[in-house]
Amino acid sequence: MTEKNFYITTPIYYPSGKLHIGNATTTIACDVLARYHRLMGKDVFYLTGLDEHGQKIEAKAAETGLTPQEYVDGMAVGVKALWELLDISYDKFIRTTDDYHETVVAEVFEKLLEQGDIYLGEYSGWYSVSDEEYFTESQLAEVFRDEDGNVIGGVAPSGHQVELVSEESYFFKLSKYQKHLEAFFKAHPDFISPNSRMNEMLKNFIEPGLEDLAVSRTTHTWGVPIKSNPKHVVYVWIDALLNYATALGYGQHDTTKFEQFWTGQTEIKSWTDENGKVWEFNVASNVNHMVAKDILRFHSIYWPIILMALDIPLPKRLVAHGWFVMQDGKMSKSKGNVVYPEMLVERYGLDPLRYYLMRSLPVGSDGTFTPEDYVGRINYELANDLGNLLNRTVAMINKYFNGQVPSLSAGQTDFDADIEAVATQAIADYHKYMDLVDYPRALEAVWSLIARTNKYIDETAPWVLAKDEDQKGNLGSVMAHLAESLRVVAHLIAPFMMETAASIFSQLGLGEVSAMEDLTFGQFPENVTVVAKGTPIFPRLDMDEEIAYIKDQMAAGKPATEKEWVPEEVELTLNKPEIKFEDFDQTEIRVAEVIDCQKVEGSDKLLQFRLDAGDAEHRQILSGIANFYPNPEELIGLKVQIVANLKPRKMMKKYVSQGMILSAEHDGKLTLLTVDPSVPNGSVIG
Repeated sequence: MTEKNFYITTPIYYPSGKLHIGNATTTIACDVLARYHRLMGKDVFYLTGLDEHGQKIEAKAAETGLTPQEYVDGMAVGVKALWELLDISYDKFIRTTDDYHETVVAEVFEKLLEQGDIYLGEYSGWYSVSDEEYFTESQLAEVFRDEDGNVIGGVAPSGHQVELVSEESYFFKLSKYQKHLEAFFKAHPDFISPNSRMNEMLKNFIEPGLEDLAVSRTTHTWGVPIKSNPKHVVYVWIDALLNYATALGYGQHDTTKFEQFWTGQTEIKSWTDENGKVWEFNVASNVNHMVAKDILRFHSIYWPIILMALDIPLPKRLVAHGWFVMQDGKMSKSKGNVVYPEMLVERYGLDPLRYYLMRSLPVGSDGTFTPEDYVGRINYELANDLGNLLNRTVAMINKYFNGQVPSLSAGQTDFDADIEAVATQAIADYHKYMDLVDYPRALEAVWSLIARTNKYIDETAPWVLAKDEDQKGNLGSVMAHLAESLRVVAHLIAPFMMETAASIFSQLGLGEVSAMEDLTFGQFPENVTVVAKGTPIFPRLDMDEEIAYIKDQMAAGKPATEKEWVPEEVELTLNKPEIKFEDFDQTEIRVAEVIDCQKVEGSDKLLQFRLDAGDAEHRQILSGIANFYPNPEELIGLKVQIVANLKPRKMMKKYVSQGMILSAEHDGKLTLLTVDPSVPNGSVIG
C-alpha cells in the first residue's frame, strides 16, 4: 500500500549559541526530504524547533542578565529568522517551553513512574554541563588521575570537561528493555541509516549492557518540575525526545495529527531469536527522524525504549549524517574556521549553499568544507555545467526558431535515443537515492543528465545543422531534447534549489514546478515560447577574490592572539630556592578560557577576568596588568594557564580573586602562557 503521509523531524536544537552551517545542514537536509515528498504527492508534516531547558541555558541566561525564558525567547527569534533566510518549509516550530509540551512531559513522567519504569535513587558519576550528560569512567575520552591513581577528573567524548556529581535522581530502567531493543534492531535492520551506525550502536552501547539512565536533576530549576516531587526537574532526554510526539498532539485533546502521521499507518516488524521466541514490533510507517551522528545514541537507544514503555509505535527510520569539518578539524571560533550560513547566502545566494551542503556531505562519513571547494562547485557545476547549458539552449531556440520550442517528433538525430535513455536512467537513480536519503548520489544522477546534455550539443552541432535547410527537422529535435532535458533537470533539483528550478521553468516558458510523481522524459508541452533573452542563473565568480573573502569572514570571529606586556605590579623573582616534588605537586594548574575581561572600576592597574576553568561556575581572577593592555576585550577567547587551587583572596574590599594567571618573563616583558585552543577547558597541566 502506498504511504500517503510523511513525517520528518530535525533534532530540536539547543540554543546556547549562534547556529552555524552544521546546524543548517541537518535542517536543509530535512527540508529537501519534505519538499521531495510533497512533489511526490504526499501529505507532509515537517517539524523543527528548540530544546530550551537545562542547566546550561540557566547559566547562559544568568551571564546575560536575563531570565531563562527571556533568553530562550530571544534565541527562538534568531533561529526562526535563520530558517526563513534558508527558506525552510517547516510545518511546526516546537519549543520545549511550550505549555502543552510541558504538561504532557509531566504527565508522561508520572505514568512511567507509576508503571515501574522509573524509580528514585542516587547518582554519583561524571557529568558534563556542556553536554548535559552523565558518563561512566569507561566512557570518558580522557581521565585525569592523582599520584595515587585515583580519578580526579576527565574529558567527555565531546571534548568538554566533566565533574564528579552526586545527587538524588530518578532513573529510567533501560536495562529492563535491553533485550527488547536488541530484538527491535534485528527485526528492523533498516531502522538506522547508514547501516554502519546501526552496528556501532549495537557493538559499542547495547550489547555491552545498558545502564539505567538518570532522568531528573535537582541542581537547577529550569525545567519541567516533577509533579510528585517538585524539587526535581525532568532531565533532557524525556523532555526533549517527547517533542516528536507532543508536536503532533500526543497526550492532548486533539490527536488528529498524531493519528494521521504516527499511528494511522503501521507495519509489523518481527524477528525470531535463537530460542524460537518471536519478537514483534509495531512500526509507524510515516515517521522519520534525522540527526547528526553525535546525538544518534540518544535517538536510537533512549527514544525507542521510551516509546516501548509508552506503547507507541516505533519510528520507521532514523537517519544519522556526519559533520562538516574543516581541514584543521572541527569548527571552532578559537581556530577562526567557523562558517555561518548568513554570510554565504548574503554573498552568493541561497541555492548555492543548499546545493553545496547536500552535494558535499558523503553518506556515512564527514564532509570537509573549504572555501576553494565552495567557490569551485559554484563555478564549475552550477555556472559552467547547468547555467551555461540553460543560456545556450534559450539563445539557440530564439536564434533558430524565434523562441518557439519545437516538438520532440520534429526529427531524429543519431544521438537522441541515447540522451533519452540517460534521462530515463537519471530519473530512476534519482528516486532510488532520494528514498535512501543519499543526496550526493541523487545529485550525481541529475548531473549525469546535465553532462550528457552538454555533450549532446557538441555531438549534434546545432550551428552546423542550421546551415542546411534539409536538417531543419533534426535541428528542431535537438532544440526539443535540450529543452526537455532542462525541464527534467529542473524538476529533479526543485527540492534542493527552489529558486533555480523556478528560474529554469520561467526561462523555458513553463509555469510553476509541478508534482513529479509521474515524471518521465518526453512531456514538454506544445506551443511554448522561451524568454526572449535568458538571464545567467549563476554568474561566474573570481576564484581568488571569493576564496579570500570567505577566509576573511571565517577569521573575523577568531579571538586575538597573545600579546606581550611590560609588568609593573607583578613581582617576578627568579632563582627561588629549590622545593620538593611534594610541594610542587600540591599546585593544580588548569587550562582556562577567558570568557570576559575588563578593567576594574577604581583601579588603574587591575584587570578583572571571568574564566571557564571546567568548574560548575565561572571563576574570577584579578591581575595587575591593566596599564599594559589598554584593550582587555582582545584577551577574550584565549586559553590561559591558571593556578586553580590558590586560596581565594579579597581585593579592593569587594572583589574576590580565585586563582592566579600564569605568565612568562623575558627581557623585562611579560607574556601570558596560553595553550592550544583545542585543549578542553579545565584540563589539568602537569
